[in-house]
Formats: sequence, C-alpha cells, structure tokens
Amino acid sequence: MSTDNPPTTDDGGPAFDSEEFRALRERVEELEEAVAESDDGDSRKKMTIIATQGTFDMAYPPLILASTAAAFGWEVVVFHTFWGLDILHEEKSKKLKLSAVGNPSMPVPNALAALPGMDAMATKMMQKKIDENGTATIEELIDLSLESGVDLQACQMTIELMDYDEDDFYDGVTTGVGAATALQHMAESDVQLLV
Repeated sequence: MSTDNPPTTDDGGPAFDSEEFRALRERVEELEEAVAESDDGDSRKKMTIIATQGTFDMAYPPLILASTAAAFGWEVVVFHTFWGLDILHEEKSKKLKLSAVGNPSMPVPNALAALPGMDAMATKMMQKKIDENGTATIEELIDLSLESGVDLQACQMTIELMDYDEDDFYDGVTTGVGAATALQHMAESDVQLLV
C-alpha cells in the first residue's frame, strides 16, 4: 500500500484505524491533563525589584512601585542588597539622606553640593515637600507594602557584610535570602527592575 495515498472512506474523507484513533485520543487526553496540572491557577503578574541604593530619594521608587503593583493584585518581591538594605533597617531608614552631589536635578552645582551640610539641607527640603504634599513616609510605604503582601527581602550576604542583626529590620521583612533565590524570583517574574 502506498503512503502517498492514505485510505479513504466512501465519501472521500480519510479512513482511520479505530485502534490508531483510540491511541491518538488517549494521547490528546494525556497532554490536556499535563497542561492542566502545569497551570497552577495563579495567573497573577509577578514583579521582582532589586533595590541597591539606600539614599532618601532612592528609597521611594521600589516601595511605591511594589505597593502599587500589589494593589493591582500582582505578586511582588523586593530584594534589598548592599545600601538598599538600609531601607528595611528600622533605625537607619529613619536617617536616610538625599545625596546632593552628582544629582543633576539638584538646583545647585556640584561644587556647592559637596559643601558640608548640603546633604542634610537637601534632605530637609525634600522631607518638607513630602510633608506639604501629603506623600507617604518611607515607614508608611514599608507598612503599606507589607500589608499588601509584598515580600520585602533582606540579602543575607549583605546582612553579614554590614554586621547587621536580623532583629534590626522591620517586622515582616524576610531575612536569610540569597542571590540564588533572588535570581529564581527574577526568572519567574513578568517584570524585573533594578533600582
């Protein structure tokens, strides 16, 4: 029998061997089950943010983005490493400074921005604007993020490097997290940001 001309029925359609058809149907059912099992039912978007900077002005972007994404129902992880870890440190987060040097948006030249006390003055000016505008504080954004289900993570290597204690961080912060875990979250995320 030639393979070029498959067998046909009386009406000209292709004829199938009933055993072949049964095997094909079983295979389709197996594939459908496999797809159903692989779909965990969680169709939420996922976002991972890596926070590396611990200045006053750089504490806001990861917290605002994280809490906003969580409000939209996204699963959000913010991995804080190096100076970004200070954002989650209860004591240090209250003393973060805005760096005036090298900031192109500052209304003063770098030569003046480098003078002693300019960082403190720039920070006070920004805090005043935040208060006048009714913008949430860093502490409020941390609380909001945690209440919204954001997983705020503290890099274990940085905790050890900076000689911090795990009790130094806000309640609800996840400690003991390494780079491998952060990479896994990034690989599974729809959105990955480095701040």
